[in-house]
Amino acid sequence: MKIFFTYQYFSALIIFFNLGCNVPQNSVAKPLSQSEALNQANQSYNALKSDLAMERKNEMKYREITLNDVKMKFDLKYYGEKPKDGWSLYFSLHGGGQTEPAVNEKQWVRHQTLYKVNEGIVFIPRSPTNTWNMWHQSHVDTFFNRIIQNMIAFHDVNPNRVYIMGRSAGGDGIYQVAPRMADRFAAAAMSAGHPNEASPLGLRNIAFTIHMGENDYLYDRNKVALQWGNQLAELRKKDPGGYRHLVKIYKDKGHWMDNLEASALIWMSDFVRNPYPDKIIWKQDDVLHKRFYWLKNENPLAGDLIEAEINGQVIDIISSSSSKLVILLNDDFINMNKKVIINYRGTELFNGLVPRSKKVIERTMEEYGDPYGIYYGEVFITISK
Repeated sequence: MKIFFTYQYFSALIIFFNLGCNVPQNSVAKPLSQSEALNQANQSYNALKSDLAMERKNEMKYREITLNDVKMKFDLKYYGEKPKDGWSLYFSLHGGGQTEPAVNEKQWVRHQTLYKVNEGIVFIPRSPTNTWNMWHQSHVDTFFNRIIQNMIAFHDVNPNRVYIMGRSAGGDGIYQVAPRMADRFAAAAMSAGHPNEASPLGLRNIAFTIHMGENDYLYDRNKVALQWGNQLAELRKKDPGGYRHLVKIYKDKGHWMDNLEASALIWMSDFVRNPYPDKIIWKQDDVLHKRFYWLKNENPLAGDLIEAEINGQVIDIISSSSSKLVILLNDDFINMNKKVIINYRGTELFNGLVPRSKKVIERTMEEYGDPYGIYYGEVFITISK
């Protein structure tokens, strides 16, 4: 097995020169100190927030976002008083599906009246399309990423208290979007939906609850809900640090559960996102993502599976179906003043200091628009099998 790594900043130059690599001197920026990196992160986010206030003010004012000629309308409802650390945010996805636009419009309007919370903003988007897979097409992830950015910047939402729930076709979406965007949410609630081909593996670090009527027979929704519950229980048993879940099957209820699924809102509100979990299980869906917590994969393929964990200054890549990865780091979960060790199946890939870089700070901030999603440095690794 041949394993090598490359990374682009000042403290890595000696290793490059020892390997006979030529790095242009003018391509190297001076590494930042910890305090400089923190100041740069704050400045970069404040600059982004100012830009968003100008560039996106109309989409928030008129409650309609357009991306690549696809439109998403939305409604907002506020409950309680804003906590000192910012509002909680609840996405609430309506049902409907492959039908006339007027039917889905009616579903959306009714959905605006279904759920209330003790504290927080309930965000009710209108599906951009009128298709059976309305809530798990690729543009949905792009919209949700933008919405989270906007809600943090415009409405002072706490990035670690973002939740998502949906029923019927909205529940279909929760089964799929929650695992592939788990790094953005604290918890997710699925009711009266079907997962299709989705996998629960990516849910390792968020809380997930399933609500289903006992008599919801269509498409075997009731049976599949139990199967997913069993999968989550087995995953939890093997990995007690992850896969927090709750499954509720309502006796004598069908597809409509008399709003009993609203209890999921209370259950979810107890959870807070950990933006830097010590273990990541990243399973690619058919909608591909290049970043998940502190991992990046620039060339993802459907079905890719990566498992990695941190113990002190050591990062172990336990398995990876991708040969090229990027490890993102900041001082919130690892000491960047000390050497970092990265192993793959017992073989050392990297052992050294990782410099803090303005470029990494600005790029990771722009990707997510999340103050807790900003990283200071990165290590590129290549695994040749």
